[in-house]
Amino acid sequence: TSNGLTINLLSKEVFFNEEEVVLTKKEFDLLLFLIGNKNRVVSKNALAEHLSGDMADMLDNQDFVYAHIKNLKGKLYKAGHNNDSIKTIYGVGYKWIE
Repeated sequence: TSNGLTINLLSKEVFFNEEEVVLTKKEFDLLLFLIGNKNRVVSKNALAEHLSGDMADMLDNQDFVYAHIKNLKGKLYKAGHNNDSIKTIYGVGYKWIE
């Protein structure tokens, strides 16, 4: 549980105030990675590597990280979660704040 979020690792489900937040596999992995590194800045490169594994080296563009962050923030916000948990650290990466 984090900031009112409940994450079921077995079923890969996320709930906010007992309401399910439907996430894609990438969004779920991203959420777990950010929460697992809470209060630490995670670089865009580290997120790209985490989401795409060995393929990250072959990607010229990491805009897909921004897209997943945007979608994740939008879904959390729509569920009523405070959108300020995921902070953008410009030029560096992202940070989950509790």
